[in-house]
Amino acid sequence: MELGADGRCPFTGGLMAAVTHVCTVDYVAKMLGEDAELLEAIIYNDDNLTYGNIVSVYVGADETVTALTNDGIEELRDMIRDARITTKTWHEFLDDFVDNGELVARINEPPRVYRRVKFSKDEPYDTTQTYPVLYG
Repeated sequence: MELGADGRCPFTGGLMAAVTHVCTVDYVAKMLGEDAELLEAIIYNDDNLTYGNIVSVYVGADETVTALTNDGIEELRDMIRDARITTKTWHEFLDDFVDNGELVARINEPPRVYRRVKFSKDEPYDTTQTYPVLYG
């Protein structure tokens, strides 16, 4: 690329870093701990993320896989985090971005809670740590 006399790129927009890798939606879902179908529903409309953050990768003549750039992953993560501030904002977010009623019902299903139990009244509770230490 040739620079102009003032040392700047002669094209509008200036210099941009090239995208050197992308992550598939399935991989992003695993990274974020989210449902892959939810992410697909959000990015189905490419206006939901900044232009260029959603990439279609051709894996065959008529077959594509959707992938996201690092900026797209961050934008999607922030979007979901902001939506989960309250139950109301989460439901509004799902109403705005997800048209599939079964998917919304599955995502809104309350998480399963597992409890430690004793098998007999004389037996102590299990001594192994149930919840991992997140910080420290």
